[in-house]
Amino acid sequence: MFEDKVVVITGGANGIGKTIANSFIDKGAKICIVDKEPNDYFVGDISDESILRDFATKVISEHGKIDFLINSACLSRGGIFTCDYEDFNYVLRTGVTAPFMLAKIFLDYFTEDGSIVNISSTRDRMSQKDTESYTAAKGGIAALTHALAVSLSGRIRVNSISPGWIDTEENEFSGANNTQHPAGRVGRPEDIAKMVLYLCSKDAGFITGENITIDGGMTKLMIYNNDQGWNYKG
Repeated sequence: MFEDKVVVITGGANGIGKTIANSFIDKGAKICIVDKEPNDYFVGDISDESILRDFATKVISEHGKIDFLINSACLSRGGIFTCDYEDFNYVLRTGVTAPFMLAKIFLDYFTEDGSIVNISSTRDRMSQKDTESYTAAKGGIAALTHALAVSLSGRIRVNSISPGWIDTEENEFSGANNTQHPAGRVGRPEDIAKMVLYLCSKDAGFITGENITIDGGMTKLMIYNNDQGWNYKG
């Protein structure tokens, strides 16, 4: 299904992005990664427009097309107590502006089965204290998803995924860490990668503009004192 497909992945050097990249590679796709961290394709900071354009030029010169764009890169620089003006905008440039610009730059190079998948987060609807930079970016990418889906209707399908707690370090969890998830465990990167591949497949041809939550049911579970192994100690 994905043999020789050209897949662009931001943030593909580590974590969820790397698992997505490896999943496509296993299916025979050609992977083009851009990340600040070391990788075999393109190292650069996607908050910089010139980096985005240089990266896109490399992809098009080598492949002449793009099938799928996966926007996974993001970061946090704190929130209302710790984040300054430049830090806040840096996170938005990385997590929202870059996905918008890559869609715009690659627009005329998508194939007829083109698909964009944005990685949002359940932070698009819930937060921890002092996380406004990351939360705003994840809320922004979720909204950008349905806006692009409408603008690009009939040309490119655009969807997003909102992961919950995804462990990228292969830790072992027990007790309340697992029971707060109705699915009974903490999430794994492959849980997200499988959905990315599905959304890029022809089987998902009638799905666009959707934000799909993959959190083991965590955001659906009401937790009170002494529930699910959690105790409040004031």
